[in-house]
Amino acid sequence: MSDHDDCSTHWKHRSHGVSSGVYGMAFIGAAIYYLQHATSFWEGVLGVLKAMIWPAMLIYKLLEYLKM
Repeated sequence: MSDHDDCSTHWKHRSHGVSSGVYGMAFIGAAIYYLQHATSFWEGVLGVLKAMIWPAMLIYKLLEYLKM
């Protein structure tokens, strides 16, 4: 058996599909939104942090609204 036959055990192809692309575009859009509305450097930093976690905040508020 050659080294190339055992390639599948060493390299695994991980596909995250469309969801990672959608999340990436949503992150960029949210970061741009928050940065445009920032009036200081630290509000911009906070905006980037908010852009990273906005999906979690959205689901939390949705579940809170639905009283689940």
